[in-house]
Amino acid sequence: MIFVPGKLLLIAGPCSLESERVCRAVAEKLVVLGRRHRQLRIVFKGSYDKANRTSRGGARGTGLDAGLKLLAMVRRDYGFPILTDVHETAQVPAVAAVCDVLQIPAFLCRQTDLLLAAAASGRTVNVKKGQFLSPQEMPFVVAKLREGGAAEIWQTERGTTFGYQNLVVDMRSFSIMHANRCPTVFDATHSVQLPGAAGGSSGGQREFVAPLAKAALAAGAEGLFLETHPNPAKAISDPQSQIPLANLPALVAECLAVWKAARAG
Repeated sequence: MIFVPGKLLLIAGPCSLESERVCRAVAEKLVVLGRRHRQLRIVFKGSYDKANRTSRGGARGTGLDAGLKLLAMVRRDYGFPILTDVHETAQVPAVAAVCDVLQIPAFLCRQTDLLLAAAASGRTVNVKKGQFLSPQEMPFVVAKLREGGAAEIWQTERGTTFGYQNLVVDMRSFSIMHANRCPTVFDATHSVQLPGAAGGSSGGQREFVAPLAKAALAAGAEGLFLETHPNPAKAISDPQSQIPLANLPALVAECLAVWKAARAG
């Protein structure tokens, strides 16, 4: 198993893999964090294809082959388990050959064939709760993965559609989803997105990442998903919601303190 009970799961990395320079900068920072905080279980994430863009002209990233080479480099040189998205069943074998965790994007969480293919890969599967789903619907998603023989299942809360171009996080979700008997992760950076609100791309409210992350951990989340970039303003995706890499250590320390306090009571 990749998830370690008694440790805070931290899934962190750039939104899009972009380049070796970005990947190495983030991975090096995560190595330092792991040495400083032994109660972290760190998984490196990065997307080779941002397939769900607001507009046709949105940057999509490295593509499958180049992206998997970057992820293999991070795994080899830094020793982290690796997570990335799969969007189609045909991508599963190649991704599973390199990555430890296959992630099902939120908009695809009800795609039965994709769930079953990921489950059959032998890798851990992290499924994001769709923005259109209630937490009460997640048992059916998790059941598909279990029936498909998934080796390990994580479930991720990433906010729920609230009117137009806005998301809210219902903190009751963590208690409700806990009943599914698999670790629950909070995607703190995607939950502050403003979908489609930036003139052909998604906006974001980075200032709410920290309070929401800490609230989720207090409410029972067992992991955090944080996208981070050396210079978010120049990132090819989610520039308004990714955490500046220089700010990541302080945020993680604050979150760990809340996580420890919540479990000491």
